[in-house]
Amino acid sequence: MQQKPAVHIIDDEIIAPLGWGTSANLAQIKQRQTAIKKHKVSAENFYYAALFEEEKLQQNFDQLSFSTAEDFTKLEKLFLLTVHHLLERNPSINLEETVLIISTTKGNVELLEKAENSIPEKSKLYSLGKTIQKYFNFKNEPITLSNACISGGLGLSVGKRLLEEKAYKNALVLGGDVVSKFTRSGFQLLQAMDSEICKPYDKKRKGINLGEATAGVLLSTEKQNSIIQIVGEATANDANHISGPSRTGEGLVKAISSALNEAHLEASAIDCISAHGTATLYNDAMEAQAFGRLNLQQKPLTSYKAYYGHTFGASALIESILSIKSLQQNLLFPSLGCDEIGVEPALNIQQNLENKELKFALKTASGFGGCNFAMIFKNLKYA
Repeated sequence: MQQKPAVHIIDDEIIAPLGWGTSANLAQIKQRQTAIKKHKVSAENFYYAALFEEEKLQQNFDQLSFSTAEDFTKLEKLFLLTVHHLLERNPSINLEETVLIISTTKGNVELLEKAENSIPEKSKLYSLGKTIQKYFNFKNEPITLSNACISGGLGLSVGKRLLEEKAYKNALVLGGDVVSKFTRSGFQLLQAMDSEICKPYDKKRKGINLGEATAGVLLSTEKQNSIIQIVGEATANDANHISGPSRTGEGLVKAISSALNEAHLEASAIDCISAHGTATLYNDAMEAQAFGRLNLQQKPLTSYKAYYGHTFGASALIESILSIKSLQQNLLFPSLGCDEIGVEPALNIQQNLENKELKFALKTASGFGGCNFAMIFKNLKYA
């Protein structure tokens, strides 16, 4: 059997209320800063979320080197900014050899709120890919993925597999969502939102905060200056419930086990974990069960939800980028919000910024419908 080519992380970008660009986001995380604030809907209705300032977004978008007369949505502007920065830093990337992958849970769903007799074309998920393809003149048909909260991670998995099969040399993977009345009211009806900044894995956790962001990762079979490689990934579905996770973590256990198997690793080789950590009662408990079953409960673990809120289609991609940065910088980033551990078995929640030699990082994510994702990144400095 012909050996599959290695897939390398070439570049990344995070655009979020926490910071414009990955470096700005890292600076805030190192200072333990959160972007989550209280937002008022009405006199008696408020929620905590990490939201963009519309004026700042427009100012950044106006700085693009070229534009069109098209009226772009908020999410489209964020995606276009993300791609612009990545392509600007990587001008040698051949777009004829590059696949564009867009991950989102809701896309431009807010357009449906004002629709009357017909469904707006831009509210359809595939329209995002078409908009980006047209704007930057991508040569290949874009791929759009939507699989609940693992969408951003699934985009990385699909990109990796396409590159391994030599269908393309490069993959530009995007993930993004913005907060709308649809998403806000849905989680309020589920009574799954905290009335304060969320507390992943804490005994007093009460639910999620919402967040909006976009992120992008450039993958390639050409190593260039990369020191990070994807060595294992998998998805699994436990089909437990439309919104509730398996109480035993069955799907997550299978996803992590499969990723470890592809990477030819034992669980003991993992140096750090970037977990889903939504701060809901059942998700955090499920993750603890899964990590315990695989003897991973003592590994340093970070949830980034108290920095960003839950950014849905962007979350697994943002958190994968932060795993990559941990490896590149040999740094463990602190988790926020967990003062008293409230899951069994007890997890090793990373409380402080810590220097540590890191070779392998595990990223996990879970979502509605029982979907689960796991990916393992390798630091080639220690290969």
